[in-house]
Amino acid sequence: MRALTPREPAPRATPPQASTLGELRADDHVHRTVKEEIRENLLGRLRSGDERFPGIVGFEETVLPHLERGLLAGHDLVLLGERGQGKTRLIRTLLELLDEWTPIVAGCEINDHPYAPVCVPCGRLYEELGDDLPVRWKHRDDRYGEKLATPDTSVGDLIGDIDPIKVAEGRPLGDPETVHYGLVPRTNRGIFSVNELPDLAERIQVALLNVLEERDIQVRGYALRLPLDLLLVASANPEDYTNRGRIITPLKDRFGAEIRTHYPLTLEDELALVRQEAALRWSTGSLTAALPDHLLEVISRFTQLVRESPSVDVRSGVSARFAIAGAETVVASAVRRAALTSEENPVARVCDLRPVVRTLQGKVEFEVSEEGREEEVLEHLLRRATAETFRRHLGGADLSGLLDRFEEEGATVETGELVPARDLLGQVGPVTGLAQIMSRLGMDGGEESPEHGAAALEFALEGLYLTRRLSKDTVFGKAVYRT
Repeated sequence: MRALTPREPAPRATPPQASTLGELRADDHVHRTVKEEIRENLLGRLRSGDERFPGIVGFEETVLPHLERGLLAGHDLVLLGERGQGKTRLIRTLLELLDEWTPIVAGCEINDHPYAPVCVPCGRLYEELGDDLPVRWKHRDDRYGEKLATPDTSVGDLIGDIDPIKVAEGRPLGDPETVHYGLVPRTNRGIFSVNELPDLAERIQVALLNVLEERDIQVRGYALRLPLDLLLVASANPEDYTNRGRIITPLKDRFGAEIRTHYPLTLEDELALVRQEAALRWSTGSLTAALPDHLLEVISRFTQLVRESPSVDVRSGVSARFAIAGAETVVASAVRRAALTSEENPVARVCDLRPVVRTLQGKVEFEVSEEGREEEVLEHLLRRATAETFRRHLGGADLSGLLDRFEEEGATVETGELVPARDLLGQVGPVTGLAQIMSRLGMDGGEESPEHGAAALEFALEGLYLTRRLSKDTVFGKAVYRT
């Protein structure tokens, strides 16, 4: 049984000390474009074997090689994939390939480099102050911009517009300083991401054409040319790409690389993803619940079975959030039981899986032919996932000691969401082979509490029922196992 904590952000190093242009030159600082930074830093990590894209699971042999080639070529990128495939997460990891600190002209709205200021105010300061031009250092975390492409997004949001306040202050309309810059120029010398690009109105997409090719912007009728230095990355759902919305042909042509993402291809990748993203040790106040590995495997298998089911609309996909929400729901159920029954060391059990079906039903798009059977389909797939996990871990185990309690002694065992672990163990009594069951389930690492024992025992009971060696009656959320 494992419990992972969220990845801790790396502490920021102290920024360089140069505070003027003259001091920056004295330090032999070299000006590189954003794409040069990314290319050289990526090459350094490739040579050293360091992690390039932290937190990305299952793309090592498929997606990441294409992404690395695109970055080394200096291409702007569009990532295509179904919902919940980690496109946004992957885009955000690109920040790790930027230099940790970069100098900008102090007070500049568009992050001009002190060696080559491009906006009018910074150009004037450069001429007036020379080597005394003030410099500020910007961390790479602050060099990322992102916009969800909603239908109401305007050119002003992305590129910029006239600032009425500056005009009201008396500046003439022809003064380029009356421009209020949008998100793209404010991310100059950084990475800008447009999520769900096809949802952006076609006339708004046109505004990005110059950004991708000529690397400049146009604001209304101004003769304003800003040579922007940035990496532009977009994400899109293939279904939206062709039906609900589309990326206009000239814009598609300007992206240097199109990269396809996918869902986890193996059970191991699915497990690794859920372990990373879900709260495996989930706490509320002083309560903490553990999610055993075998239940996490059930949830991962369940997710893959739903994804592959002919009853599910394959075009909509089954997001990785399906498995993550499932794991969190199971843990929450264990926490709830502990609060109501005063369990000291709550551990998730098989009885905590059933609520997952209703919780996750809204995350799945079913085929029209399955209307009205959605819950039945999911319950069947959950039983399959549980049975497959049981066969993998306990299929060859000696469970005769547990079966004897039913076949020879006629025992019945009642369990459910609100049945405490001690009550469950008390109904079964001493069981020969329980230690072996726990060992096969990976619960022999010092977890010897009644709650861990009950979790292993209940999984074995459910597996015996699914393999037709026990029967089970379910009434009002409680399950009764018998011969």
